[in-house]
Amino acid sequence: MFKSLTNSLTNVFAPDAIAFAHCDLPCGIYDPAQAKIEAQSVKAAMEKYAASTDADFKSRAVAVKEERSELVKHHLWVLWTDYFKAPHFEAYPQLHVLFNEATKLAGAGGTKGSNDVAVADKLLAKIDEISEIFWATKK
Repeated sequence: MFKSLTNSLTNVFAPDAIAFAHCDLPCGIYDPAQAKIEAQSVKAAMEKYAASTDADFKSRAVAVKEERSELVKHHLWVLWTDYFKAPHFEAYPQLHVLFNEATKLAGAGGTKGSNDVAVADKLLAKIDEISEIFWATKK
């Protein structure tokens, strides 16, 4: 009896149709500025790290830098996997390499593993290249 009651309730509350979307949220909300803001925070944390002599402060700066580096990777991955489609990659064949290089610059071999501001500058330059292409696709 319990099983038939459960099945009846499941049928009553089941949706009439299931919708599937091609992205996480409605189109038009993507913007490489999110990755850039986080990358600027990474650079600022590196600069503050270099300017401090306080070991506790330096430790916190590293933690913030690593957290923000991970957010850079996240925002880049969303653009790479959700926004850009086959026609974009055909029109801009360098996109895969740019994203790969940028996410690596935000990873353990880049800003997560270094306090070198020059690495953050390289990351920001890659994000700017991606941004240029992104805005060209929006025209």
